[in-house]
Amino acid sequence: MIYGYKGSELLHGAYVMSVAVLIVAAGSGDRFAGDLPKQYQALAGEPLLRHSLTTFLRHSHVDRVDVVVNPDHEQLYGSSINGLDVGVVAGGSTRRESVLRGLQHLAAYKPAHVLIHDGARPLIDQETIDRVIRGLLDHDAVVPVLPISDSVKLVGPRGIEATIDRSGLWRAQTPQGFRYASILAASEKLAPTTAHHDDDASIALGAGYKVAVVTGAETNVKVTFPQDLEYAERLLQSELGDVRVGTGFDTHRFIAGDRVRLCGVDIPAPAALDGHSDADVGLHAITDALLGALGEGDIGEHFPPHDDRWRDADSQTFVRHAVRLVRERGGIISHIDVTLICEQPKVGPHRLRMREVLASLLSLSTGRISVKATTTEKLGFVGRGEGIASQAAATVRLPFSNKQAQ
Repeated sequence: MIYGYKGSELLHGAYVMSVAVLIVAAGSGDRFAGDLPKQYQALAGEPLLRHSLTTFLRHSHVDRVDVVVNPDHEQLYGSSINGLDVGVVAGGSTRRESVLRGLQHLAAYKPAHVLIHDGARPLIDQETIDRVIRGLLDHDAVVPVLPISDSVKLVGPRGIEATIDRSGLWRAQTPQGFRYASILAASEKLAPTTAHHDDDASIALGAGYKVAVVTGAETNVKVTFPQDLEYAERLLQSELGDVRVGTGFDTHRFIAGDRVRLCGVDIPAPAALDGHSDADVGLHAITDALLGALGEGDIGEHFPPHDDRWRDADSQTFVRHAVRLVRERGGIISHIDVTLICEQPKVGPHRLRMREVLASLLSLSTGRISVKATTTEKLGFVGRGEGIASQAAATVRLPFSNKQAQ
């Protein structure tokens, strides 16, 4: 029988099937005309490219994921793939050259099949991926398609010049699936003369391979213009209707020292905070807030204070763990609000830097992060200058279809 490489789910068939995914994201997005290439524009608080990467990484029958990027975009793609187990391939000056480089890169891994996906399609779903993979059981190439429902017109300088018969016309999407050896050979042969080939299926057809079709998805939109990104945002938000709010609270006492770490920022102070890790009360509260939104217990369950592995650990490790759990559930973090409660040190001069650190850590814009500070008016242990407290709230959006979200 055919199993995914992880061996956890039955696919169908009579031999072991390995599937690699190549996500092409090396373009400059000139038609988008934004301040960033479209694949790095923010979609629901995360880079657009990251959405498709995480979807393929979660698929049980995908062996590996590689992304083809523009070498000039190193900082941009670095933030997009941060924490993800993906390979990176330097793209070329054209999409065709980028695809060929990606296919040649995969030769070292010898996959049986490859799915080639456009990095500007962030909302690819698991079901469409399933259909493409299943189609490869019996075909050299498979393309997801949708029918054209609108009337099709030929438009020239004077306006509409003719009506095109739309029977037999379909809209092609990605990922387009291929037997790896076949598409590699076809691409190496035809790449220098592919000006008339619009996509990878055209390469397969040009090489004489039969290309089968499976049903695509209306939600698998391609972002080309700014209005496409707005539409994708609406689609994504509609699918993440399970809105969760979690809260977290943490305290640490002062000990001798000369600095404290709050929300990932080291601040000079006449004391330090005592803790098994780095005692960052802000990040601890945020971690608990995220875990609370997921119903996943508290930070002590995931990182026991008696475990020496976490002695003096950077608390960003804890936050990254909670963020990964959100993503594994198919969710996104929408907003973080943290309040630092202390008499000293003064937080105000460092708030902007804290928001920037949190934005990078959580893959959010600073506009979705609030850092506040207050005192207890000299009351209690905080008022007496014995330590610092922090409380946080996290808003997380999960899909209703996720079993753990019920």
